[in-house]
Amino acid sequence: MQGTNRSVAAGIRKLTLYREETLTEAGAAPVRPASRASVAAVVQNPWAGTGSTTDLSNSAAELAPRLAKLLTDRLVAALGGVQRIEAFGKAAIVGADGEIEHGGALIHTPYFGNLVREFLQGQSIICFADARTDAGAELIVPMWHKEHAATRSHYQTVSARVPDAPRSDEIVVIAAASTGPRPHPRIGDRATDPVVTAQNLEAVLS
Repeated sequence: MQGTNRSVAAGIRKLTLYREETLTEAGAAPVRPASRASVAAVVQNPWAGTGSTTDLSNSAAELAPRLAKLLTDRLVAALGGVQRIEAFGKAAIVGADGEIEHGGALIHTPYFGNLVREFLQGQSIICFADARTDAGAELIVPMWHKEHAATRSHYQTVSARVPDAPRSDEIVVIAAASTGPRPHPRIGDRATDPVVTAQNLEAVLS
């Protein structure tokens, strides 16, 4: 109940959780089965209808940490513990009365990003998506490895959608994670790539 009261006080109207596991792809079980999940919080936009010069910092510093804790707690629970999480991502969907910058204020500052990284025990910069849309729009949230961003096996996405959000004066803030790689990763890695330039591919490009 205490957590619910904190959510209400933060202006959060709704929380949604989506989780998926691919059991087979291309006729075969994944090399290493992995679950993906996204958790979305529908929050009142504290800056809706304000001008383009409005200072966003104070409200962001108050609201973003609460969202980071709330969303990552639910991700960890949904995916079986923080040690199982290998990839992460973040996103924001802004309603029509807001600016795309309002979503950025909630996910692109240390008050959210640094805490999501800490709570999910990662080191990488967190990849992201953001958009301004009508309620019910789907957003594809990108993810990559939480410690080694160049690890291509963990480049993947998960869908996020809240049917009745964001309303025009709301923002949907999303955190996403995966417990492993794509089902059959086999495109190599930056550590083993050959040197590729336009010059040494001249025969292909001509």
